[in-house]
Amino acid sequence: MNFKKTSKALDLFAKAFVAKAKKRAPQKDTSGKLRESISYVLNVYENSFNLEFYMEDYGTFVDLGVKGSESTYLESQYSPYKYTKGKFKMINPASLDKWVVRKKLAPRSKDGSRFVDRKSIKYAIATSIYRKGLKASKFYTGSFEEEFKKIDKEIQEAFSLDVNDFLIKTQIV
Repeated sequence: MNFKKTSKALDLFAKAFVAKAKKRAPQKDTSGKLRESISYVLNVYENSFNLEFYMEDYGTFVDLGVKGSESTYLESQYSPYKYTKGKFKMINPASLDKWVVRKKLAPRSKDGSRFVDRKSIKYAIATSIYRKGLKASKFYTGSFEEEFKKIDKEIQEAFSLDVNDFLIKTQIV
């Protein structure tokens, strides 16, 4: 069976979702790596189709948030992720180095005359994230849900047209 109309409807849905998710991706992502990684692949086979969406692994944490060890942002209260002393420990302060540089966070001495090593500010940020968690942005799930609501009738119509074309072709033969 040929799924031309269905695959076109799915392709339009995927493009709209990816564009919306990229637009909504948090500006805090200073490298742009997360935004650039949002993509999709639509595979159409003889009797089926498969639509897959991709993004950087850490995008899930940005989207759903992470509960803190001591408090949680309201937006992150339903997140499946949580900082604890067990499995999900504090992030490595060294992983914040490039982010601190891109944000131009340069700690100075108390008198302000000289720059201080970034170790202390990276540790303070990592500790704050561990205690408070990460605020959920819903840039990905929110975009998907909005676009999915729109596509329901379009997919049904496209699929029924594809089935109709198939039935017409099989009756002629």
